[in-house]
Amino acid sequence: MTTEPLTAADRCDRCGAQAYVRVVLPVGELLFCGHHARAHADAYTGVAVHVQDETDRLHAEHGAR
Repeated sequence: MTTEPLTAADRCDRCGAQAYVRVVLPVGELLFCGHHARAHADAYTGVAVHVQDETDRLHAEHGAR
């Protein structure tokens, strides 16, 4: 299972923005920006093997609320 920190090179699979959430599935993984991670949480929560959520970095890096 990949748990390396997400970098600016990791992009959201939905929109291409910087990814802050990695969703590890039984086969493969998905990367999401904060917005799309929240929007699709109901769909992946029950099937994810692991969710790596680094959205707290948005506050530290960008002052997001």
